[in-house]
Amino acid sequence: MNELDMDSPVDTDPAVAYVICGVNDIPSQRARGFQLMRLGGDGTQHPWSIVVVRWGRQVFGYVNKCPHNQVNLDWERNQFLDPNGIRLMCGKHGALFELGTGMCVEGPCKGQGLTPVPLTVLDGDICAVGVTLVEDGEEPAGENGT
Repeated sequence: MNELDMDSPVDTDPAVAYVICGVNDIPSQRARGFQLMRLGGDGTQHPWSIVVVRWGRQVFGYVNKCPHNQVNLDWERNQFLDPNGIRLMCGKHGALFELGTGMCVEGPCKGQGLTPVPLTVLDGDICAVGVTLVEDGEEPAGENGT
């Protein structure tokens, strides 16, 4: 099967950056989920759910999908961290993931990792790089005679 893997983040010019949110929109030692639209190589749009973790000045991004059974990590909206607030946790089976690497250190997918989302901070904004996202106000391909 030769399908485009929409979880894989790298598919465009890494010099293009898409603003996800401001750094201060996510308090330190917290995580927040985002529902984005990703543009495939064939021009089709695909939902892309990611989680962004802020730890002081560092930010980490991952596709919001547990490698164990492909469910979203958050058991309630924006509830991504374990009770101690030091690891990402899958709400379905309790798998625990290191914040900085996305590697599962406990649970049914131990040794597997979350799919990283390359992020950078530019002028106080957290930005996704290496992907093509549909920006606000863009029309889906094929509408209005295109």
